[in-house]
Amino acid sequence: MMKIRKNLSFILGALILFGLASCSEPNENGAIQENDPFAVVSEKMTFSVDTLFTDFENPWGMTWLPDGRMLVTERKGEILVFKDDKFTGEKLTGVPAVHEVNQAGLLDIAIHPDYANNGWIYLAYAKDMGEGGVLVISRAKLQGNALVDLEELIVNMPEWKGGRHFGTRIVFDKDNYLYYSNGDKGSRPQNAQELDNAHGKIHRIHDDGSIPSDNPFVDVEGAVTSIWTYGNRNPQGIIYDAENDRLWSVEHGPKGGDELNLIEKGKNYGWPEITYGIDYDGSIITEDTEKEGMEQPITYWVPSIATCGMTLVTSDKYPAWKGNILVAGLAGQQVARVELDGTSYVGEEKLLDGIGRVRQVSQSPDGFIYVITEATGLMVKLIPRN
Repeated sequence: MMKIRKNLSFILGALILFGLASCSEPNENGAIQENDPFAVVSEKMTFSVDTLFTDFENPWGMTWLPDGRMLVTERKGEILVFKDDKFTGEKLTGVPAVHEVNQAGLLDIAIHPDYANNGWIYLAYAKDMGEGGVLVISRAKLQGNALVDLEELIVNMPEWKGGRHFGTRIVFDKDNYLYYSNGDKGSRPQNAQELDNAHGKIHRIHDDGSIPSDNPFVDVEGAVTSIWTYGNRNPQGIIYDAENDRLWSVEHGPKGGDELNLIEKGKNYGWPEITYGIDYDGSIITEDTEKEGMEQPITYWVPSIATCGMTLVTSDKYPAWKGNILVAGLAGQQVARVELDGTSYVGEEKLLDGIGRVRQVSQSPDGFIYVITEATGLMVKLIPRN
């Protein structure tokens, strides 16, 4: 049986299990006092954790429709429908068949910035091709609970066996350019540093899949023309800062060396020529952490927290976090709250320590923060406390 919104005793048990409870309680005016088991006191603010759902398998992406419904993807090829923070019991039909192998499958989902007028929903997923799979960016429209008018916008070649390092996130900027990430497929050194393949890159296309004429490598012979940046190992998180017109990414490193990067046109982010990590077996990938012509991360994580999804806090509901970037940690089983001064790293705080492998953290249109996990299968909502 599906268990959706949990009662207070379950939330208390979850908070104790995850080490999130603090020793304070609200008075009659809502202020925090001692011995409240539901309050989580962070460095900058106090919040409670509302557990909304507990039955995900391998969730990946999430988005909200203008009517208030939330769509959450499962890597096996399902899209679950939520309304008013509750699972409706419905799943979308018409979802394209996916190549579900290892990290490949149905990945991110996003709506067009002008969805109210054009109705386009965008999907990132792996599909079968040849002896392996390829990352595809598609769009479709919604009729009831059915995806219709599916269009493949771009196929990221060549096909690859094994299902490793597919990325993938989708974001739009203020001009409705679509950016998406594609991992290097676990290949070293050729993919990420070479422009003749789509892997280990962040890409930029028009919302209809066509290639912008000002992309950095459109005039380079043999280059994949959608490439915006290269030398990216496995970027599983991208956000667009509309106020400052900035694109940020987090890159899942090897053993150590996860990166937060400011993504800028045509730049090389170094993988695998430079890295702050080592290989999973402890061997050295490279002795170099810097090279001329290769970008340095804004910050990096050693040991790795296995960065995944991310969001920029713009909501007035979390005034002390405004302008912070929240980064999902898979192996780290946390949300990292990263403070910045412009584009400079200031510091960070570990939130929800021990909650499970955090796949995505998102800010809803009404300004609340949602977190989804795999393994523990949770969706939780962070409620600011007075």
